[in-house]
Amino acid sequence: MSTSWEADEIAAGFEAYDDLPERILGYPCVFDALRLDDATRVLDYGCGPGKVAERIVGDYGCAVVAVDSSPAMLTIAQRERAHPRIDYHHVSGEQLSFLADGSIDAAMACYVCINIGSLDRIKSIVAEMYRVLRPGGRYAVLDTNPNTTGVQFSTFRSGEPGRRYSTGQQRRVLLRRPDGQGLELIDYHWPSRTYREVLAGAGFRDITLHEPVSGEGERPSKPHGPAWGNETTRPPFLIVVGEK
Repeated sequence: MSTSWEADEIAAGFEAYDDLPERILGYPCVFDALRLDDATRVLDYGCGPGKVAERIVGDYGCAVVAVDSSPAMLTIAQRERAHPRIDYHHVSGEQLSFLADGSIDAAMACYVCINIGSLDRIKSIVAEMYRVLRPGGRYAVLDTNPNTTGVQFSTFRSGEPGRRYSTGQQRRVLLRRPDGQGLELIDYHWPSRTYREVLAGAGFRDITLHEPVSGEGERPSKPHGPAWGNETTRPPFLIVVGEK
């Protein structure tokens, strides 16, 4: 169990982390899949320091319900990214009792499942996403791609090169910060089929899997930002989308 100091250090590390691949390849795919142009109220489950919620408000003007289980993350989010259309909430379990059934147009969970070692808990979270979504609403999961575990991308590597991981097994994650420092974390390996099965089990239909890679127009211009590498040939993210 993490101490308060460790939680603060992790939150500070995520705040300092340059989410370049996510900004270019991950979040745009999620936003498109969720059809945020037509959404009024969006749920960001596992909002962290609020970077994604801020982008949604800025790009689409939606109201965002942003929830997280980490007080340290929410402290940063509320300090750095307070906005009248972002409603931050601390949650200690999977249930979102403050949200009514069918009260959300679209929901997302970015880097949530890979940080949970219990499949039953993941199922509970996905079931709660289904409950709060309106009929026809969409839910998207964004996680590091289990099919490119061990591959070094511009800002991160999840898992050891050449190693194969079993379902639910822990992996070492290395994040590269712009200041040259690294942040080491532990996450969990969930195969693509696990995501599909969990969403289907909760009742989601029309489930699709997306593994975006970078095209020529999506490469960051040098010398700004880290060097773009395996993103051009290997998909760093798995995005799973289902409709209620």
